[in-house]
Amino acid sequence: MAYTNIDNVPVWGEPDEGAVRQIKTCLANKDAAAGALMGDHHLGYAMPIGGVVAYHGMVSPSGVGYDIACGNKAVRLDVKAEDVRRDIAKIMNMIFKSISFGVGRKNQEQVDHELFDDETWKLIEQLRITGPKNRNLKNLAREQLGTVGSGNHYVDLFIDEEDRVWCGVHFGSRGLGHKIASFFIEKGGGADGMHVEPVVFHEHSNLGAEYLQCMQLAGEYAYAGRDWVCQKVARLLETRIVEEVHNHHNYAWKETHLIDNCELDVWIVRKGATPAFPGQRGFVGGSMGDISVILEGMDSEDSVMALRSTVHGAGRVMSRTQAAGKKRWSKKARGFVRKSEGQISREMMMDWVHKAGVELRGAGTDESPHCYKRLPEVLEAHGSTVRIIHTLTPIGVAMAGEDEFDPYKD
Repeated sequence: MAYTNIDNVPVWGEPDEGAVRQIKTCLANKDAAAGALMGDHHLGYAMPIGGVVAYHGMVSPSGVGYDIACGNKAVRLDVKAEDVRRDIAKIMNMIFKSISFGVGRKNQEQVDHELFDDETWKLIEQLRITGPKNRNLKNLAREQLGTVGSGNHYVDLFIDEEDRVWCGVHFGSRGLGHKIASFFIEKGGGADGMHVEPVVFHEHSNLGAEYLQCMQLAGEYAYAGRDWVCQKVARLLETRIVEEVHNHHNYAWKETHLIDNCELDVWIVRKGATPAFPGQRGFVGGSMGDISVILEGMDSEDSVMALRSTVHGAGRVMSRTQAAGKKRWSKKARGFVRKSEGQISREMMMDWVHKAGVELRGAGTDESPHCYKRLPEVLEAHGSTVRIIHTLTPIGVAMAGEDEFDPYKD
């Protein structure tokens, strides 16, 4: 058995006491059928990141989290690895200049998409879900489509084991998802804090049905944004996409699972967990100085216990504050003012990145490889549940700058 059974909760990897406590709180709900913790699990808000919960007829907006439909996309590009390696500094400069990184940023290019004709926008207006300072949320979403955000969100270039070039991106539904989540968590009486009961709605209640409709729109929006960024990178490299892998890892799906020897139709809420049904492919990213992988789900007893899920990344071992120290925003200084030093210096991070042969743009020490588990070790814990198809070695990483802050709590 590759997992640890803790009070009937299968836990992959080294158990994190806080995350175990959180998922037990989720499973205390009378409509919770089963749960699991993936190998990259750690504390989240109300539900642990790397957590999976199955509900009878219920959906949890705090389980899905604030960054609805955050996910990964990887595309293989029809370009020679030797050419990309040779021009990697120039290419990363182009990516960092042409794609918008950071909180609240607008896309430098107007992006139109058929999702803006969706009837759900009328529901959002009727519910009075708005952007900052009561801005029209649809207009904000239109401006932000194709922007990457901050925190651990990125645009990376990789070389696989066959010397082929891949682009990988990680981000979600931006301000749209955050405003939708905030609205429904508040309407559901969600309490502030880490160790709180998750907000749960019945799927056929007014709030439940409205949330699911809005969540699905945020999912389409996140997919469209990641599609646009990958296409933009392909255009910058004057090439085409020949293969792609795309998946959410903060979302709720209606699925059929074997639970306590019974086949049940349940809502599966995954927060920081990748769907991994047999043969289903997923892209899982490591840290900026570690490998990433393309994997696929396998059929095994363990994968049934994992609710057909796997990791979404390597998992943090150090909080952002531990790594980068404390800082506060100063209107007078028009920027962040450091209050205390963290455990990771810029020199430590850059030394790791240079040794890994990575051309880095942006990023703060709170995203240093020191802050994360090693992805091969995390994946090893999942044993027979997944199979690695491609191993991707990073050669270029672009993230938001060090003085950006990330309000998207999950």
